[in-house]
Amino acid sequence: MKNTFGNAISITLFGESHGDMIGAVLDGLAPGLEINEQYINEKLALRRPFGKISTSRAEADPFKIISGVFNGKTTGSPLAIIIPNNNAKSGDYADLKDIPRPSHADFTANVKYHGYQDYRGGGHFSGRITAAVVCACAILQYALENKGIYLGSHICYMQGIEDKNIECVEDIKTLANLQFPMLNEKAKEQALEIIESVAKDGDSVGGVLETVVLGMPAGVGEPWFDSLESMLSHAIFSIPGIKGIEFGLGFGFADVNGQLANDNFAINDQKIVTKTNNNGGINGGISNGMPIVFRSVVKPTPSIYKEQQSIKLSTMEEQPLIISGRHDPAIIHRARVVVDSLTAFTLADMLTVRYGTDYLAKDGE
Repeated sequence: MKNTFGNAISITLFGESHGDMIGAVLDGLAPGLEINEQYINEKLALRRPFGKISTSRAEADPFKIISGVFNGKTTGSPLAIIIPNNNAKSGDYADLKDIPRPSHADFTANVKYHGYQDYRGGGHFSGRITAAVVCACAILQYALENKGIYLGSHICYMQGIEDKNIECVEDIKTLANLQFPMLNEKAKEQALEIIESVAKDGDSVGGVLETVVLGMPAGVGEPWFDSLESMLSHAIFSIPGIKGIEFGLGFGFADVNGQLANDNFAINDQKIVTKTNNNGGINGGISNGMPIVFRSVVKPTPSIYKEQQSIKLSTMEEQPLIISGRHDPAIIHRARVVVDSLTAFTLADMLTVRYGTDYLAKDGE
Protein backbone atom coordinates (compact mmCIF):
# COMPACT_ATOMS: atom_id res chain seq x y z
CA MET A 1 0.00 0.00 0.00
CA LYS A 2 1.48 3.34 -1.06
CA ASN A 3 0.94 5.80 1.75
CA THR A 4 3.73 8.34 1.18
CA PHE A 5 3.68 11.33 -1.19
CA GLY A 6 6.13 14.13 -1.90
CA ASN A 7 9.72 14.80 -2.97
CA ALA A 8 11.65 17.32 -0.82
CA ILE A 9 8.84 17.18 1.76
CA SER A 10 6.90 13.96 2.27
CA ILE A 11 3.69 13.03 4.03
CA THR A 12 2.92 9.49 5.20
CA LEU A 13 -0.56 8.49 6.37
CA PHE A 14 -1.52 5.71 8.76
CA GLY A 15 -4.54 4.36 10.61
CA GLU A 16 -8.07 3.14 9.90
CA SER A 17 -11.51 4.67 10.33
CA HIS A 18 -12.44 2.49 13.34
CA GLY A 19 -8.95 1.79 14.68
CA ASP A 20 -7.51 3.36 17.81
CA MET A 21 -6.16 6.37 15.95
CA ILE A 22 -5.17 7.89 12.65
CA GLY A 23 -2.14 10.02 11.92
CA ALA A 24 0.47 11.47 9.62
CA VAL A 25 4.22 11.96 9.48
CA LEU A 26 5.77 14.98 7.74
CA ASP A 27 9.43 14.67 6.80
CA GLY A 28 11.74 17.19 5.15
CA LEU A 29 10.26 20.23 6.90
CA ALA A 30 12.36 23.32 7.32
CA PRO A 31 13.44 23.91 10.91
CA GLY A 32 11.87 26.96 12.50
CA LEU A 33 8.34 26.79 11.06
CA GLU A 34 5.78 28.11 13.52
CA ILE A 35 3.18 25.66 14.82
CA ASN A 36 -0.07 27.59 15.19
CA GLU A 37 -2.45 25.16 16.92
CA GLN A 38 -5.39 27.56 16.67
CA TYR A 39 -4.92 27.70 12.90
CA ILE A 40 -4.76 23.88 12.72
CA ASN A 41 -7.97 23.57 14.74
CA GLU A 42 -9.71 26.08 12.47
CA LYS A 43 -8.86 23.95 9.43
CA LEU A 44 -9.98 20.75 11.17
CA ALA A 45 -13.29 22.45 12.03
CA LEU A 46 -13.97 23.02 8.31
CA ARG A 47 -13.77 19.27 7.74
CA ARG A 48 -16.17 18.28 10.51
CA PRO A 49 -19.80 17.32 9.80
CA PHE A 50 -22.57 19.76 10.62
CA GLY A 51 -26.33 20.03 10.42
CA LYS A 52 -28.63 17.94 8.24
CA ILE A 53 -26.18 17.78 5.31
CA SER A 54 -23.53 15.61 7.01
CA THR A 55 -23.04 12.33 8.83
CA SER A 56 -23.96 12.23 12.51
CA ARG A 57 -20.50 10.84 13.33
CA ALA A 58 -18.82 13.75 15.08
CA GLU A 59 -15.20 13.60 16.20
CA ALA A 60 -13.49 16.32 18.24
CA ASP A 61 -10.14 15.52 16.57
CA PRO A 62 -7.91 16.37 19.56
CA PHE A 63 -4.65 16.03 17.67
CA LYS A 64 -1.31 15.52 19.37
CA ILE A 65 2.10 16.27 17.87
CA ILE A 66 4.46 13.67 19.30
CA SER A 67 7.73 14.53 17.53
CA GLY A 68 9.46 17.14 15.41
CA VAL A 69 8.39 20.22 17.39
CA PHE A 70 10.16 22.01 20.23
CA ASN A 71 9.18 25.34 21.81
CA GLY A 72 6.46 25.85 19.21
CA LYS A 73 8.73 25.51 16.16
CA THR A 74 9.63 22.62 13.87
CA THR A 75 13.00 21.06 14.58
CA GLY A 76 13.59 19.74 11.06
CA SER A 77 13.22 16.12 12.15
CA PRO A 78 10.14 14.03 11.24
CA LEU A 79 6.94 15.53 12.63
CA ALA A 80 4.40 12.94 13.74
CA ILE A 81 0.74 13.67 14.51
CA ILE A 82 -1.85 11.33 16.01
CA ILE A 83 -5.63 11.80 16.26
CA PRO A 84 -7.74 9.32 18.29
CA ASN A 85 -10.97 7.77 17.00
CA ASN A 86 -13.58 8.18 19.70
CA ASN A 87 -16.95 7.80 17.96
CA ALA A 88 -16.90 4.62 15.87
CA LYS A 89 -19.84 2.21 15.56
CA SER A 90 -18.24 -0.83 13.96
CA GLY A 91 -21.38 -2.98 14.15
CA ASP A 92 -22.94 -0.90 11.37
CA TYR A 93 -20.42 -2.42 8.94
CA ALA A 94 -20.64 -6.14 9.81
CA ASP A 95 -22.52 -7.10 6.60
CA LEU A 96 -20.16 -5.13 4.37
CA LYS A 97 -17.36 -7.61 4.97
CA ASP A 98 -19.20 -9.97 2.61
CA ILE A 99 -21.41 -7.58 0.61
CA PRO A 100 -19.47 -4.65 -0.93
CA ARG A 101 -21.13 -1.28 -1.46
CA PRO A 102 -21.50 -0.26 -5.13
CA SER A 103 -18.95 2.38 -6.25
CA HIS A 104 -17.12 2.12 -2.92
CA ALA A 105 -13.64 0.70 -2.25
CA ASP A 106 -15.05 -2.35 -0.43
CA PHE A 107 -14.71 -4.72 -3.41
CA THR A 108 -11.34 -3.54 -4.73
CA ALA A 109 -9.86 -3.51 -1.21
CA ASN A 110 -11.02 -7.10 -0.71
CA VAL A 111 -9.41 -8.19 -3.98
CA LYS A 112 -6.11 -6.41 -3.33
CA TYR A 113 -5.71 -7.41 0.32
CA HIS A 114 -7.30 -10.87 0.16
CA GLY A 115 -9.89 -10.07 2.83
CA TYR A 116 -7.35 -9.03 5.47
CA GLN A 117 -8.19 -5.32 5.22
CA ASP A 118 -10.01 -3.54 8.03
CA TYR A 119 -13.44 -3.11 6.42
CA ARG A 120 -15.02 -1.19 9.34
CA GLY A 121 -16.04 2.25 8.19
CA GLY A 122 -13.99 1.79 5.03
CA GLY A 123 -10.81 1.18 7.04
CA HIS A 124 -7.77 2.88 5.54
CA PHE A 125 -9.83 3.92 2.51
CA SER A 126 -12.16 6.03 4.65
CA GLY A 127 -12.53 9.77 4.39
CA ARG A 128 -11.81 9.73 8.12
CA ILE A 129 -8.10 9.56 7.24
CA THR A 130 -8.36 13.04 5.72
CA ALA A 131 -8.46 14.51 9.23
CA ALA A 132 -4.78 13.60 9.53
CA VAL A 133 -4.14 15.15 6.10
CA VAL A 134 -5.78 18.43 7.13
CA CYS A 135 -3.99 18.54 10.47
CA ALA A 136 -0.52 17.97 8.98
CA CYS A 137 -0.93 20.17 5.91
CA ALA A 138 -2.28 23.09 7.95
CA ILE A 139 1.30 23.56 9.16
CA LEU A 140 2.41 24.09 5.57
CA GLN A 141 -0.58 26.22 4.59
CA TYR A 142 0.17 28.56 7.49
CA ALA A 143 3.80 28.76 6.33
CA LEU A 144 2.67 29.60 2.79
CA GLU A 145 0.46 32.41 4.06
CA ASN A 146 3.45 33.82 5.91
CA LYS A 147 5.17 33.93 2.51
CA GLY A 148 2.21 35.78 0.97
CA ILE A 149 0.76 32.73 -0.80
CA TYR A 150 -2.97 32.26 -0.17
CA LEU A 151 -5.23 29.50 -1.45
CA GLY A 152 -8.86 28.53 -1.09
CA SER A 153 -11.60 26.45 -2.65
CA HIS A 154 -15.33 26.94 -3.05
CA ILE A 155 -18.24 24.96 -4.45
CA CYS A 156 -18.43 26.61 -7.85
CA TYR A 157 -21.13 24.32 -9.30
CA MET A 158 -23.75 21.90 -8.01
CA GLN A 159 -26.79 20.64 -9.93
CA GLY A 160 -27.13 23.81 -12.03
CA ILE A 161 -26.24 26.22 -9.21
CA GLU A 162 -23.18 28.43 -9.73
CA ASP A 163 -21.21 30.45 -7.18
CA LYS A 164 -19.39 33.75 -7.81
CA ASN A 165 -15.68 33.57 -8.66
CA ILE A 166 -12.84 33.90 -6.17
CA GLU A 167 -11.29 37.24 -7.12
CA CYS A 168 -8.97 38.31 -4.28
CA VAL A 169 -7.28 37.35 -1.03
CA GLU A 170 -10.28 38.69 0.90
CA ASP A 171 -12.50 36.11 -0.83
CA ILE A 172 -10.09 33.38 0.27
CA LYS A 173 -10.11 34.69 3.84
CA THR A 174 -13.91 34.79 3.77
CA LEU A 175 -14.06 31.14 2.63
CA ALA A 176 -11.74 30.17 5.49
CA ASN A 177 -14.52 31.17 7.89
CA LEU A 178 -17.40 29.50 6.05
CA GLN A 179 -18.51 26.00 7.02
CA PHE A 180 -20.30 25.74 3.67
CA PRO A 181 -17.92 27.20 1.06
CA MET A 182 -19.98 29.35 -1.28
CA LEU A 183 -19.52 33.13 -1.60
CA ASN A 184 -22.94 33.91 -3.07
CA GLU A 185 -25.57 33.70 -0.32
CA LYS A 186 -28.47 32.85 -2.64
CA ALA A 187 -26.48 30.08 -4.35
CA LYS A 188 -25.50 28.75 -0.91
CA GLU A 189 -29.13 28.56 0.20
CA GLN A 190 -30.14 26.74 -2.99
CA ALA A 191 -27.29 24.24 -2.66
CA LEU A 192 -28.16 23.52 0.97
CA GLU A 193 -31.78 22.92 0.01
CA ILE A 194 -30.68 20.38 -2.62
CA ILE A 195 -28.49 18.47 -0.17
CA GLU A 196 -31.20 18.40 2.49
CA SER A 197 -33.71 17.19 -0.08
CA VAL A 198 -31.57 14.28 -1.30
CA ALA A 199 -30.74 13.40 2.32
CA LYS A 200 -34.43 13.02 3.12
CA ASP A 201 -34.72 10.74 0.11
CA GLY A 202 -31.80 8.59 1.28
CA ASP A 203 -29.68 9.67 -1.68
CA SER A 204 -26.54 11.76 -2.22
CA VAL A 205 -25.15 14.53 -4.40
CA GLY A 206 -21.76 15.71 -5.71
CA GLY A 207 -20.45 18.90 -7.29
CA VAL A 208 -17.44 20.86 -8.53
CA LEU A 209 -14.83 22.59 -6.37
CA GLU A 210 -12.76 25.45 -7.76
CA THR A 211 -9.38 26.15 -6.17
CA VAL A 212 -7.48 29.42 -6.56
CA VAL A 213 -3.90 30.12 -5.46
CA LEU A 214 -2.76 33.75 -5.21
CA GLY A 215 0.84 34.92 -4.73
CA MET A 216 2.59 31.87 -6.17
CA PRO A 217 5.90 32.99 -7.71
CA ALA A 218 6.75 32.21 -11.32
CA GLY A 219 9.25 29.47 -12.11
CA VAL A 220 8.07 26.62 -9.89
CA GLY A 221 7.50 23.20 -11.45
CA GLU A 222 9.09 20.82 -13.92
CA PRO A 223 8.51 20.39 -17.67
CA TRP A 224 7.54 16.72 -17.70
CA PHE A 225 6.69 14.17 -15.02
CA ASP A 226 6.80 16.52 -12.04
CA SER A 227 4.95 19.35 -13.75
CA LEU A 228 2.89 21.58 -11.48
CA GLU A 229 -0.30 20.20 -13.04
CA SER A 230 0.77 16.57 -12.70
CA MET A 231 1.85 16.89 -9.06
CA LEU A 232 -1.31 18.74 -8.08
CA SER A 233 -3.40 16.20 -9.97
CA HIS A 234 -1.61 13.32 -8.25
CA ALA A 235 -2.34 14.84 -4.85
CA ILE A 236 -5.95 15.81 -5.55
CA PHE A 237 -6.84 12.44 -7.11
CA SER A 238 -5.68 10.82 -3.85
CA ILE A 239 -8.72 12.30 -2.09
CA PRO A 240 -11.67 9.88 -1.83
CA GLY A 241 -14.47 10.86 -4.21
CA ILE A 242 -12.45 13.03 -6.63
CA LYS A 243 -13.08 11.83 -10.20
CA GLY A 244 -11.82 14.66 -12.43
CA ILE A 245 -9.65 17.78 -12.56
CA GLU A 246 -9.07 20.60 -15.05
CA PHE A 247 -6.79 23.64 -15.05
CA GLY A 248 -7.74 27.11 -16.25
CA LEU A 249 -10.18 26.89 -19.14
CA GLY A 250 -9.75 23.10 -18.99
CA PHE A 251 -12.07 21.18 -21.26
CA GLY A 252 -13.37 24.53 -22.47
CA PHE A 253 -10.28 24.70 -24.70
CA ALA A 254 -12.18 22.36 -27.02
CA ASP A 255 -14.61 25.18 -27.87
CA VAL A 256 -12.16 27.99 -28.75
CA ASN A 257 -9.38 28.61 -31.25
CA GLY A 258 -5.80 29.57 -30.46
CA GLN A 259 -6.36 33.32 -30.71
CA LEU A 260 -8.93 33.18 -27.92
CA ALA A 261 -7.17 30.48 -25.94
CA ASN A 262 -3.74 32.12 -25.70
CA ASP A 263 -2.93 34.36 -22.73
CA ASN A 264 -1.28 37.49 -24.14
CA PHE A 265 1.53 39.08 -22.10
CA ALA A 266 1.52 42.58 -20.63
CA ILE A 267 3.43 44.71 -18.11
CA ASN A 268 1.71 45.82 -14.90
CA ASP A 269 3.68 47.72 -12.23
CA GLN A 270 6.95 46.52 -13.78
CA LYS A 271 5.80 42.91 -13.55
CA ILE A 272 5.10 40.50 -16.39
CA VAL A 273 1.46 39.39 -16.35
CA THR A 274 -1.01 37.88 -18.80
CA LYS A 275 -4.16 39.66 -19.91
CA THR A 276 -6.23 36.50 -19.50
CA ASN A 277 -5.62 33.37 -17.43
CA ASN A 278 -6.98 30.56 -19.58
CA ASN A 279 -4.00 28.36 -18.68
CA GLY A 280 -4.67 28.65 -14.96
CA GLY A 281 -1.31 30.17 -14.04
CA ILE A 282 0.78 27.35 -15.48
CA ASN A 283 2.75 27.08 -18.75
CA GLY A 284 4.95 24.13 -19.64
CA GLY A 285 4.32 22.60 -16.24
CA ILE A 286 5.77 25.70 -14.50
CA SER A 287 4.01 28.50 -12.61
CA ASN A 288 3.90 31.79 -14.55
CA GLY A 289 3.06 34.10 -11.64
CA MET A 290 -0.65 34.42 -12.40
CA PRO A 291 -3.28 32.87 -10.11
CA ILE A 292 -3.26 29.08 -10.22
CA VAL A 293 -6.82 27.98 -10.95
CA PHE A 294 -8.16 24.42 -11.16
CA ARG A 295 -11.48 22.64 -10.68
CA SER A 296 -12.09 19.15 -9.30
CA VAL A 297 -15.30 17.17 -9.39
CA VAL A 298 -16.53 15.29 -6.32
CA LYS A 299 -18.85 12.36 -7.02
CA PRO A 300 -22.02 11.72 -5.01
CA THR A 301 -21.28 9.82 -1.80
CA PRO A 302 -21.53 6.09 -2.69
CA SER A 303 -23.01 5.12 0.70
CA ILE A 304 -26.73 5.79 0.20
CA TYR A 305 -29.84 4.44 1.92
CA LYS A 306 -31.59 3.19 -1.22
CA GLU A 307 -31.66 -0.46 -2.27
CA GLN A 308 -28.78 -1.25 -4.61
CA GLN A 309 -27.60 -4.38 -6.34
CA SER A 310 -24.44 -6.01 -5.02
CA ILE A 311 -22.97 -9.50 -4.66
CA LYS A 312 -22.23 -11.83 -1.76
CA LEU A 313 -18.52 -12.60 -1.90
CA SER A 314 -18.74 -15.86 0.09
CA THR A 315 -21.30 -17.44 -2.25
CA MET A 316 -20.66 -15.47 -5.48
CA GLU A 317 -24.38 -14.72 -5.75
CA GLU A 318 -26.09 -11.44 -6.60
CA GLN A 319 -27.46 -9.78 -3.49
CA PRO A 320 -29.61 -6.68 -2.89
CA LEU A 321 -28.12 -4.27 -0.37
CA ILE A 322 -29.62 -1.61 1.87
CA ILE A 323 -26.97 -0.07 4.11
CA SER A 324 -27.32 1.25 7.65
CA GLY A 325 -24.99 3.41 9.69
CA ARG A 326 -24.01 7.08 9.48
CA HIS A 327 -23.17 8.52 6.07
CA ASP A 328 -22.95 11.91 4.35
CA PRO A 329 -25.54 12.92 1.73
CA ALA A 330 -22.75 15.15 0.37
CA ILE A 331 -19.03 15.32 1.13
CA ILE A 332 -18.11 18.23 -1.14
CA HIS A 333 -18.29 20.90 1.57
CA ARG A 334 -16.07 18.79 3.83
CA ALA A 335 -13.74 17.79 0.99
CA ARG A 336 -12.86 21.39 0.10
CA VAL A 337 -10.47 21.80 3.06
CA VAL A 338 -8.83 18.49 2.09
CA VAL A 339 -8.31 19.86 -1.43
CA ASP A 340 -6.86 23.02 0.11
CA SER A 341 -4.61 20.95 2.35
CA LEU A 342 -3.09 18.80 -0.36
CA THR A 343 -2.76 21.83 -2.62
CA ALA A 344 -0.78 23.54 0.14
CA PHE A 345 1.35 20.45 0.65
CA THR A 346 2.15 20.13 -3.07
CA LEU A 347 3.04 23.79 -3.46
CA ALA A 348 5.22 23.71 -0.33
CA ASP A 349 6.99 20.61 -1.61
CA MET A 350 7.63 22.11 -5.05
CA LEU A 351 8.76 25.44 -3.60
CA THR A 352 11.21 23.51 -1.43
CA VAL A 353 12.48 21.62 -4.47
CA ARG A 354 12.98 24.94 -6.28
CA TYR A 355 14.41 27.14 -3.52
CA GLY A 356 15.72 24.80 -0.83
CA THR A 357 14.65 23.40 2.52
CA ASP A 358 14.79 26.69 4.44
CA TYR A 359 12.64 28.69 1.99
CA LEU A 360 9.39 28.46 3.91
CA ALA A 361 11.03 29.48 7.20
CA LYS A 362 12.70 32.60 5.80
CA ASP A 363 11.04 35.96 6.40
CA GLY A 364 10.39 38.63 3.80
CA GLU A 365 11.32 36.60 0.73
